[in-house]
This record gives sequence, C-alpha cells and structure tokens, in this order.
Amino acid sequence: MNSIFPNPLTAPKDAPLAYGGDLSSEILLDAYMHGIFPWPCDGVIFWHSPDPRAIFYPQNIKIQKSLRPFLRDYRVKFDYNFADFINFCKTHREQNEPTWIDQNVVDSYIKMHELGYAHSVEVYYNDELIGGLYGLIFGKIFCGESMISKGKNASKVALITLAKALAKYDFIIDAQVMNPHLKFMGAQDLARDEFLTLLKIKSNQSSGFENFKDLELNLE
Repeated sequence: MNSIFPNPLTAPKDAPLAYGGDLSSEILLDAYMHGIFPWPCDGVIFWHSPDPRAIFYPQNIKIQKSLRPFLRDYRVKFDYNFADFINFCKTHREQNEPTWIDQNVVDSYIKMHELGYAHSVEVYYNDELIGGLYGLIFGKIFCGESMISKGKNASKVALITLAKALAKYDFIIDAQVMNPHLKFMGAQDLARDEFLTLLKIKSNQSSGFENFKDLELNLE
C-alpha cells in the first residue's frame, strides 16, 4: 500500500515527519497503517512517528492494589456513546488545559467510529461519565489516542479494562509516546523499526472478534 506520507523509518526521532493536510478518513487510515498519527496544534496538523514508540502488551498491564476499589465501583462500557465521549474529552480538556482535541478532531473521529475503526472505553460512576479513553483498531493493534479522568483514576480503570478485554486476542496497545503515567501502568518502549514491523504483522491479522462492544460482555 503506497502512502502519501514520507517513510517513517527516516523520520526525525522526536519531531513531526510532515505537517498540513486534513483529517479525512482516507488520510487517517493511510497514516495509522504506516505508524503515523496526527497531533493538531493551533489549526495545523502535525504528523508524528516517534522513535522509540511506547506500547503495552495487555497481559503485562500493572494493576496496583490501590486501584482495586475503583475497578469494583466504576462501570466500564465499550462504545456506549462514542460521540458523547469524545465531546466530553474536548470539553473537559478545554476547561482545564490547552487541548489538541478541537471540533475538527471530534468530527473526524466520529466519522472513523461510524466506519468501524474508532472505539471508546467509557467509565461511569453512578451513571455519570467520569473518564475513559478512545483509540482505533486495525487488526490486532489498538492505537490509543487520548485518556481522560474527571473522576479519580478513571483513565487507569479504562486502560486496565481494555487490556483485560484484549489480552486473550494477542493484541498490542500503541501508546505513542512514553510518559510517567504510562510507564507506571506497564508500558515499554520499542525502537521505531521494531514497532513498524510489528504493526505490519498485527494490522493484517483478524482481530478475533466481530464487535468491540461485545467484549464488554466477557469481562466478568
């Protein structure tokens, strides 16, 4: 599959490999299938393929004892309302910090959800949405995009629940760029060339399930 993007193997380690363009579904599919993701800033879309790449092997996710009460008390739903969730991410971040999740991002990823690629892991407490994460699935790889917590540890509960659901299907979770939070949860760095090789293999495999939402039913 030819790409409109430069070869990520020769891209800068910690700088964009391209900028501009749009977030059409065709361009997003091209990007993700080649290990590239968008990071909009002030109306300009920057495209990244960092080296190294942070990933999770779901079976290696770390579950701290302090999180167990939250895993018990919170309710996690898969693809319950993707549009509401990504708008929640946008609104919550706007209220607390600068955010790259603008209306263009919201509209583009809702379209990717409608096409069957983008998915949400939503966390509720007493029926109130308090956090979660969203990303995209290609074969046996979940490309994480954003995590959010309005309630304490909500994003950690979402990640643990996602990992539990995907572990039996031999997935990897792409976490993009390492940070202390991800490392604490068990993420590890892969050299970019190793990640791109793994991506090529995993993205061409069948996920092993028909509907992401159905995985929620098998969590107990």
